[in-house]
Amino acid sequence: MKTSFISAVALLGALTSHTVLAVSPCAGLPSHTVLHDKLAEVQKNADKNGGFGFNMWATVVNRDGVVCAVAMTGTNRGQQWPGSRVISAQKANTANAFSLPNFALSTANIFSAVQPGGSLFGLQESNPVDVSVAYRGSSAQYGTDNDPMVGGKIGGVNVFGGGLPLYGPAGGLVGAIGVSGDSSCADHNIAWRTRQALGFDHVPAGVSANGDDNIVYDIANGASVSGWGHPTCSKEAKAIAEGFTKAGMK
Repeated sequence: MKTSFISAVALLGALTSHTVLAVSPCAGLPSHTVLHDKLAEVQKNADKNGGFGFNMWATVVNRDGVVCAVAMTGTNRGQQWPGSRVISAQKANTANAFSLPNFALSTANIFSAVQPGGSLFGLQESNPVDVSVAYRGSSAQYGTDNDPMVGGKIGGVNVFGGGLPLYGPAGGLVGAIGVSGDSSCADHNIAWRTRQALGFDHVPAGVSANGDDNIVYDIANGASVSGWGHPTCSKEAKAIAEGFTKAGMK
């Protein structure tokens, strides 16, 4: 009996010494509460975003494309465009999937490149949304800290404004944020301000004139001068974005 007890203790000790505590796939990324609060703070200043002032959805994914948080600014899921929930996740997936540790691409940067004749034509068809993740679970949980998308890989490629990669203070690419619910230009502006408020705006390089992933407004006569241009939604939204700098705003 004593020998059995000693053996059991030894086995338990051996198992314990080789046990590695699992690290959350979303460790270090914004929680639902933090995402919601920062998004709501940005959205309420509608005159600073250049859009309609609509309620918004936002999604954060990690570097593997796993959904970590989904938030909405309205008090219920019907107070922002229902279709924008999945679009926000699609934008986050895109910005993460096509950015690198030393080079950032926003979803706004991709618009011209995927048009017929563009350098990335067809990209938008390459990674479809996983509908089993997008629409699973109870609709009553959409936008809450128990949103059914959380923990799943959403997939999807979006090619207009609102998706930005997330770079931490140490410069590491850790995932992305996607924002949807207004014009695509306002979505970009809201995503930019929200990323800044979250402290994940340490962008190393990009295709804009400032060397970051800001939206590029250089489409003239139907074509982008740089190849990375996005259509203008409003003069207000364009002026706001042009006031952004690499590490925030002027």
